[in-house]
Amino acid sequence: MHGLRAIIAIDILDHFRYNSTHILRETPYLKDTTLQGKVWKFGDNIDTDLIIAARYLNTSEPSELAKYVMEDADPEFVAKMSEGDIIVAGENFGCGSSREHAPIALKSAGISAIIAPTFARIFYRNAFNMGLPIFELKESAEINEGDTVKVDMEKGEVINITQAKTYKFTPIPDFMQELVDAGGLIAFAKKEIAEKA
Repeated sequence: MHGLRAIIAIDILDHFRYNSTHILRETPYLKDTTLQGKVWKFGDNIDTDLIIAARYLNTSEPSELAKYVMEDADPEFVAKMSEGDIIVAGENFGCGSSREHAPIALKSAGISAIIAPTFARIFYRNAFNMGLPIFELKESAEINEGDTVKVDMEKGEVINITQAKTYKFTPIPDFMQELVDAGGLIAFAKKEIAEKA
């Protein structure tokens, strides 16, 4: 845990250097540990350029990035999805570049969570830094587009309400849950600083 906190501390400095006021919005702490939404399916190796195309990276403004999320994978995605929906994908979601724009765009568009068997390592870290919860579930292929799923972060369960199936995953560590609850790394750091002041 000390090693993780050291990595997070370095990330805090990096984020503040990267114009933090445009990266993260102040987000209230979650009132519970459950998420529920309609599923949108994507395949294996969805890279960061498919999540948010490079042609839109002339801005770091979350609301602008949100307009174009997943456009090259599904041009109608933003028009079809609703706030709180959940992406279920294949292996290695978020591969490609280390840019933080990808989780920023997803979160700002209203995606409440991403479920996949595996995630690219840097995307995994960036997602939690941005306060976007992601969950590794080896059975994710059994979930269909259009299903309604509920994620219980405390119990470590994905409940497919449509199919009446429940899957177990390893609950995320407490500290990473704190990042999600706070709305991301910078909001978490501000809270920590305020509590120690």
